[in-house]
Amino acid sequence: MVLGKVKSLTISFDCLSDSNIPVYSSGDTVSGRISLEVTGEIRVKSLKIHARGRAKVRWTESRNAGSNTAYTQNYTEEVEYFNHKDVLVGHERDDNDNSEEGLHAINSGRHEYVFSFELPQIPLATSFEGRHGSVRYWVKAELHRSWLLPIKLKKEFTVFEHIDINTPTLLSPQACTKEKTLCCWLCTSGPISLSAKIERKGFTPGESIQIFAEIENCSSRMVVPKATIYQTQAFYAKGKMKEVKQLVAYLRGESLSSGKTETWNGKQLKIPPVSPSILDCSIIRVEYSLMVYVDIPGAMDLFLNLPLVIGTIPLHQFGSRTSSVSSQDSMNMNWLGLTLPERLEAPPSYAEVVTEENRHSGLAPVAAFDDFQRALQGPLFAYIQEFRFLPPPLYSEIDPNPDQPTDEMPSCPSR
Repeated sequence: MVLGKVKSLTISFDCLSDSNIPVYSSGDTVSGRISLEVTGEIRVKSLKIHARGRAKVRWTESRNAGSNTAYTQNYTEEVEYFNHKDVLVGHERDDNDNSEEGLHAINSGRHEYVFSFELPQIPLATSFEGRHGSVRYWVKAELHRSWLLPIKLKKEFTVFEHIDINTPTLLSPQACTKEKTLCCWLCTSGPISLSAKIERKGFTPGESIQIFAEIENCSSRMVVPKATIYQTQAFYAKGKMKEVKQLVAYLRGESLSSGKTETWNGKQLKIPPVSPSILDCSIIRVEYSLMVYVDIPGAMDLFLNLPLVIGTIPLHQFGSRTSSVSSQDSMNMNWLGLTLPERLEAPPSYAEVVTEENRHSGLAPVAAFDDFQRALQGPLFAYIQEFRFLPPPLYSEIDPNPDQPTDEMPSCPSR
């Protein structure tokens, strides 16, 4: 960009992430620099920055007023999250003041001016671009000189309102069951039943949802089980709501003839790169749902709707931790992979508990896992949160059960 003696004006951010993309959250400090390159000395009134964050919705609807009269109704609403201004060079003055007094001289060459400001400590909506609205955050640089139009440059940055899926609400299983009976004139066929569940409500982009479902077709028609993920964008203005629904992922099962049953034992549906859920903005909401349904030719589909929350903080390796355990930074966590004994006795050696194969894989024996899961009648993850982080038994240097005489001690089992 060349205008007069100004060769370039650029904005750069001090990135917080390893991806070199400026991403921030509420309470973070946004910092960066304005680079100005000039080919000769210039005199400026000011070099200012203007940082803003806002959510805005806008759409129009045609109305019929009767007598062949129509008009357009505009719906618009705006929420401002912050509005920050700062003067980096010169001082604040009227833009129409073209006097030569108080001008600041900038010599030929490249100059950098540092800026910094804090995002407010309030929930900020995640950056978003929708069909009828957006959430945007940006920094605008303005170079003002006498008798010349100001040079303006705007650069956006991304804000994430983090959603941690490691919370009890988002880790809870979701399940539903429905049944539908088909009628054709005076004839009634058998019912079509559908039940489905998923291990939790919260996921992050890139994860795969494991779907456990059972479809029973007692009707006379050929049906097809399917699953989809939908994104729902809702925009609010002047007491009205505009909704947009988009398909983001799709899964098709095998066709199911009359009298047949199909079972999904963890059928996977991958979540593509989508924006996180927006739940705290008063004029824009972005929500997700998993729809498991049976496609019935010539009739209304039988469907189940399971709500999802797409978060930004992925599932921890061992799920969410209790405050009492997470505060003990020096605790040795190796005991998490072992089964606690029912009685407080001297712990067996590691080799006695974990086989060489399991030691390399880091997993419990498959047979034991299957038996345990069958006993629980559901996915293991739904129940394991309750006891995974129970502390190990305490051992004292003073033996609470001192050695007894040899004739009273039970004999050791042969190895």
